[in-house]
Amino acid sequence: MENERVTPVTGTYDENSIQVLEGLEAVRKRPGMYIGSTGERGLHHLVYEIVDNSIDEALAGYCDKITVDILDDGVIKVTDNGRGIPVGINHQKGIPTVTVVYTILHAGGKFGGGGYKVSGGLHGVGASVVNALSSWLEVEVRDGKHVYKERYEKGIVKEPLKMTGDTAETGTTVYFKPDPAIFTDTTRFDYDTLLKRLREQSFLNAGIRIILTDKRTDADLPDRSDDLCFEGGIRSYVDFLLEGMKKEKLNKDVIYLSTSEKDSTAEIALVWSTAYDSRIVSFANTLHTVDGGTHEQGFRTSLANVVNKYAFDFKKLKEGNARLKGDDVLEGVVAVVSVKLADAQFESQTKAKLGNTSIGKLVRDLVNEKLYQYLEENPDEAKIIIDKAIAASNAREAAQKARDASRSKSAIGGKVRMPEKLKDCISDDPTKTEIFIVEGDSAGGSAVEGRNSTYQAILPLWGKMLNVEKARVDKVYGNEKLTPVIVALGTGVAENFDINKLRYDKIVIMADADVDGSHIRTLLLTFFFRYMPELIETGHIYLAQPPLYRVAKGKRYYDAFTDEERDRYIEELGGNVDVQRYKGLGEMNPEQLWETTLDPEHRTMLKVNMADARLADETFSVLMGEEVEPRRRFIEENAVFATDLDI
Repeated sequence: MENERVTPVTGTYDENSIQVLEGLEAVRKRPGMYIGSTGERGLHHLVYEIVDNSIDEALAGYCDKITVDILDDGVIKVTDNGRGIPVGINHQKGIPTVTVVYTILHAGGKFGGGGYKVSGGLHGVGASVVNALSSWLEVEVRDGKHVYKERYEKGIVKEPLKMTGDTAETGTTVYFKPDPAIFTDTTRFDYDTLLKRLREQSFLNAGIRIILTDKRTDADLPDRSDDLCFEGGIRSYVDFLLEGMKKEKLNKDVIYLSTSEKDSTAEIALVWSTAYDSRIVSFANTLHTVDGGTHEQGFRTSLANVVNKYAFDFKKLKEGNARLKGDDVLEGVVAVVSVKLADAQFESQTKAKLGNTSIGKLVRDLVNEKLYQYLEENPDEAKIIIDKAIAASNAREAAQKARDASRSKSAIGGKVRMPEKLKDCISDDPTKTEIFIVEGDSAGGSAVEGRNSTYQAILPLWGKMLNVEKARVDKVYGNEKLTPVIVALGTGVAENFDINKLRYDKIVIMADADVDGSHIRTLLLTFFFRYMPELIETGHIYLAQPPLYRVAKGKRYYDAFTDEERDRYIEELGGNVDVQRYKGLGEMNPEQLWETTLDPEHRTMLKVNMADARLADETFSVLMGEEVEPRRRFIEENAVFATDLDI
């Protein structure tokens, strides 16, 4: 193969080709470099940057109250009772220090000099970036004697700093309006998104009060407000996470570990729960490190080491037994890992991952020493923890055996044998094929006859399948209802999932529009959510929407999906019509099933997405989990919204 010749770019490349962006111009030119995106995530990140500056004052010991108000016209107001940004002339720039903070990149009190011992704002760009990306920003400073104000527009000073009055209070207030020319998708703030972040900050800074209020006159719930203050700190955070997961503690109390060394501190709150997975949330200088880092990895590694050491030291595991793997020990763990350190090294301005190696060692030493001490002093709790890990280990080994058995049963001469009930399609192009998972053999038969066999596959399922919310993965592999789905899709499940092996572009759940059909849809969605979530994330899962009625008069007919549509078609046809109520997919003949549910030109389908994974996680746990009380409470609270019940 010959090398492809590169065509030179036309134009001049000389000393005039190099563009130098002055001041905050670079931020407006490439905002994504500083806030991650110019969509909703970046919009809300502006608020976090300003609040983080107030949190830094709290970390320094000078602030215990922060208020955040969402105002009309996309304006945010953030107020703290800290020391107030200095207003004196900066000796390097010859302008007021507050002006330096809001107009010059990499300027702030977080690079040394004793202003802040630890800080999330390592890069020193937060305030200036928010200023650059706002149509306007106003800052008010109270220094205990006077009030000062300054106004900027698109990062440029429009009204220079001036004293406007006297006060005995201290603190800083910032008003800003994001620039719609930058945030072209939306400049409307979501209350719940801000609440989630501010609640985290309250948990991570025990005793600090943060008040969020929606003061927009056009809000769905005007004057909505949350007053956040948690004296229990990250221990309260673990309880909050457990409540959201609808899981129970296995050990009696949340375990709390803490240590400090020079300018670094680490604190960990953890508990083992009835869950089969783990939930570990980590922070560095109160910033959520969504991609983890050295502190989170140090916790995971040392947790497994400590539990294994205790188990062997106290004969809970005998010599010759295999060590418990990290995933075995982590099963059911709900933990918050929070570190605070000087000179935090993040991978980017959005601070998703911490890179300091020294903090990883600090966390490892903390867990190795104090968790082992906890296990020694609480043998009953230790037994519960080790029994949980041993049960997880046994389930993992059983799952491996079930996987091997499933592969051997479905393989002929090294090739995968498809399920007997699967009526596959002719095409083997996974970008153009569809599989319909159909409730019952009767509906499956009609679907097979009515489909386009070139690209549509049909897999009938019969009876109720396994509720995976109450089962470990070994039960999933051995289940006669789920194994055909796993084999037909070809991706594997859980840690063995590989989306590149997916055999169909669309996976369509096709069940009756009644209570049993809803249950089957929920069971399948629970399975996909827990063991193949990437199928949902990448938009491969659909719900078929078969009609409820056929309204006919002579040769004219309409298919209606709701009672309202039925009544409208009856009126349109002039009354005296035949109305057929489809009681199930099995009652449709192949032609009707093709016309209403299978034909891409006329069918209606719902794509399942992962718009709010955390809410979905909580809802699946409530509806499908082992705890009866949360499910009863959910039904009581939401029964008023139920309509069109098939009872």
